[in-house]
Amino acid sequence: MPVKRTDKTPMPVREPEMRARDFDEVNEGYCFSHAMFEAERCLRCQDPVCIDGCPVRVPIADFMHAIAAGNMPKASEILRTANPLAAICGRVCPQESQCELKCHMTKRFGPVAIGHLERFVSDWEMEQPVNEEVLEPWRDEKIAIVGSGPSGLVCAGELARMGYHVTVYEALHAPGGVLRYGIPEFRLPNNILDWEIDSLRRLGVEFINNVIIGKTIQLEALFGEMGYSAVFIGTGAGLPKFMGIPGESLNGVYSANEFLTRINLMQAFEFPRAETPLKVGKRVAVIGSGNTAMDAVRSALRLGAEHAMVVYRRSENEMTARIEEYEHAIEEGVEFHWLTNPIEVLGEDGWVTGLKCMRMELGEPDESGRARPVPIEGSEFVFPVDNVVLSIGTRPNPLLSKATPGLKTHSWGGLLVDERQVEQQQ
Repeated sequence: MPVKRTDKTPMPVREPEMRARDFDEVNEGYCFSHAMFEAERCLRCQDPVCIDGCPVRVPIADFMHAIAAGNMPKASEILRTANPLAAICGRVCPQESQCELKCHMTKRFGPVAIGHLERFVSDWEMEQPVNEEVLEPWRDEKIAIVGSGPSGLVCAGELARMGYHVTVYEALHAPGGVLRYGIPEFRLPNNILDWEIDSLRRLGVEFINNVIIGKTIQLEALFGEMGYSAVFIGTGAGLPKFMGIPGESLNGVYSANEFLTRINLMQAFEFPRAETPLKVGKRVAVIGSGNTAMDAVRSALRLGAEHAMVVYRRSENEMTARIEEYEHAIEEGVEFHWLTNPIEVLGEDGWVTGLKCMRMELGEPDESGRARPVPIEGSEFVFPVDNVVLSIGTRPNPLLSKATPGLKTHSWGGLLVDERQVEQQQ
């Protein structure tokens, strides 16, 4: 049975829980002795396969050695050089399925806690005195970044370190992209994100908000009268997908993007003090099993839902969320309904009243390699719910590609940046 939730506050700002054996109740995180002990578990492999599991190839053994030696400035320098968003990655990166999965220690013991140590080093760095001097670009070329999400921020930081004048254009009223609007504060506090963005400002990066490239400013204008030598497009995949089932247009149905954006960016949980309302009833169903689904369902609890459930058509084994996020959701009282597929949203007077579902069983693997869910005939039933949140994936917004002649895209909406790919599409 799920553990009963005791947290009834509207939206507490809480950072992720640490592992019990590593938690320091005084400092609410690693203490130096724990960190040095954990880093000493690293074998300093001659062939550090953990690096192969890291998308940005952080020299993990090197920064582990620096921590074990108590040399925090060196650890911070190594980490910051390889990963401009280390404080963020230490909190939200799925290390358990990447670098920690590759760790040789897993053959007999648990992996080295690479993610938590990355967070520890970043937290130490944030406590150090800051040089407020802003670096001046020394190259003549100007570069524009479209979008201030993870890829835009990393690109901006790398280019600024190379001496370019970098301007980041953001469509929303605050920079950060999905890091700000898509991840709740109890997982990624805004002060952490703001610190990372301020670090980029000190490198000379300029941020301009409330500008939609392709609408407010055309992409051609960036190259033309605005004088940019290059443009990096990092607009992400923020357009939600829907199931196409009856009742999706009822009041009380949200995409996870809208649900989380209203909470995280527009402070809807403070309504009526906030201008953007968000009606959350006593019973909320979130469809999907990824990290975004876990964020949405845990947010629903913090907004006052008494029963919050995850509905997923496959089993627990096919779930795509981080194990850590799944465990936190269970601890907070989230209900999980596996092998359950929604087929209709029911309503009355324009508002959601229920979610009609069908039981499933797993068949042969599909093209994704996961077992295909097969409906069980005659197994229909109804969950009484007040809200339905759809978290079944996203796709790129076509606004920029449609507004820019000659900008080629894949069939799924992603931009084609390789000239050979463009020729193949033609």
